[in-house]
Amino acid sequence: MLRTSPLRAPSLRTHLMLLQVGIVLLVISVAGVVAAILQADAIRDSHQDRLIGVAESVARLPTIIEAFDDPDPATTIQPLAELIRQASDVTYVVVTDAKGNRYSHPNPNRIGEQVSTDPSVPLSGDIFVGTEQGTLGTSWRVKVPVWIDDEVVGTASVGVLESELRADLLEKLPVLIGWLLGAAVVGTIGAFSISRLVWRRIHRQEPEQIAELLQSRDALLHGVGDGLIATDAHGIITLFNDEAQRLLDIKEDVVGLAANLVLEEQLAALIATEPEGEQLVLAGERILLAKVSGATVAGSHVGSMVVLRDRTELHAMLRDLSGARDMTQALRAQAHEFSNRLHVISGLLELGEIRAAAQFIGTADTSASRTGAEALASVSDPELGALLLAKGAICREKGIELVIDDESVLAPSEPALSRDLITILGNLLDNSIEAIVHQGRIELLVSEEADASVLIEIHDDGPGIAAELQASMWNLGTTSKSTDTEHAARGIGLALVHRVVTRRRGTINVTSSDLGGAAFTVTLPPTLTHRKPAHLIAAPGEP
Repeated sequence: MLRTSPLRAPSLRTHLMLLQVGIVLLVISVAGVVAAILQADAIRDSHQDRLIGVAESVARLPTIIEAFDDPDPATTIQPLAELIRQASDVTYVVVTDAKGNRYSHPNPNRIGEQVSTDPSVPLSGDIFVGTEQGTLGTSWRVKVPVWIDDEVVGTASVGVLESELRADLLEKLPVLIGWLLGAAVVGTIGAFSISRLVWRRIHRQEPEQIAELLQSRDALLHGVGDGLIATDAHGIITLFNDEAQRLLDIKEDVVGLAANLVLEEQLAALIATEPEGEQLVLAGERILLAKVSGATVAGSHVGSMVVLRDRTELHAMLRDLSGARDMTQALRAQAHEFSNRLHVISGLLELGEIRAAAQFIGTADTSASRTGAEALASVSDPELGALLLAKGAICREKGIELVIDDESVLAPSEPALSRDLITILGNLLDNSIEAIVHQGRIELLVSEEADASVLIEIHDDGPGIAAELQASMWNLGTTSKSTDTEHAARGIGLALVHRVVTRRRGTINVTSSDLGGAAFTVTLPPTLTHRKPAHLIAAPGEP
């Protein structure tokens, strides 16, 4: 048994062409009917004007009026009426007396008979125009009164058979039909051309294929791990995938809105300028890597595409790695230092200089241990304490003295506040350490005030902040340090600190320090969930 393949559905091009051809034929058919009706009305109107003119001419003709006084008016009126009928190309010219008796008729045998239609309208002095059934058939006729000295003495009726009107219409219809057929042919050719053009514009794809492509496109664009933003040539957003919404913390649908009204100023500026390469962007407190590419079609710019990658975690890991590296170097240097001291002690003991060895041990520098103990005692938040220990080790390795103010007191805080304090302290201390480079002093005060607000003060003896940078120092990318490959991500820390402080509705100020460098003062208002500690952390030496 042979298997019959299922019938394929007509293609989109066929659908479009059939639809357009159907519309063209429907319009042409309606137009043809309307044109035929208008043509019939025009023929009828032209005959009506001619019939009225002939009837009034007959009714006013002096010979006919005078014949009404003759003993046999038909003898005069009949030949004259027939002459007028033939000359005017009408079906009949009938003249009657006031009683409706005929004085003329195309059929002489009907002369003297009563008319078959009602003559009351013209006998009343009015003109009658209409279609009636007479002895010759259905005709379009006009009846007018015949006056003698303000008295109606008879009627003059002139008419054309309806069959002749139809014949006139049919005679003109071939031309109209020819025009309509020509319009149909042109419309069909146009429908074919348009359907082919549309089919080619959609790359010869069928609706089902287009739907599948769109579904695949949406699944791809919204499923990728990178944020994607597309704008048209006028800066209007045409694509904003789910990852871009997450990275930029935008919940509502922004497609169709202007990019400069939705995106942060820095990102909107990147889209407008389309710089080469990847650029760091700070979106809220998230560090992003943005790459902007222009879209060009047929040599004209049609829009831009932005790819966003999250570098927040990478940046944090790089900072942690840098801290671990610095800590390792500091421990290595400390181990080397202690090794040298042990060698000195060993040598003194071998020489028998026991008293000198004891004196050397007593005067050994234990500032590192005191610094660590003081940090843990005054700042009891474990994460902040660990941060200060790490920064202290880095400072010792660089010959920088990190002094934590004795009044520094900060109890364990809520996790969100602790993370923000780590961001603020870590970036501000890094800024001071990098400004000093080697051999200097940093003073730190971090405390919880009586109203549960947090105060942070950092002073250093570095070169300070140049006056021309103070206005823009909180902007991403602003830095007074070198931006070599090793430190390609400079200009992020202060911008991130400023955004964290702003989110917590705090304040941050920078002034000149008494140490000669910069002084940063940060104040964070109390949070709703903040709880004051039940007691102060014990001072060093207390049980």
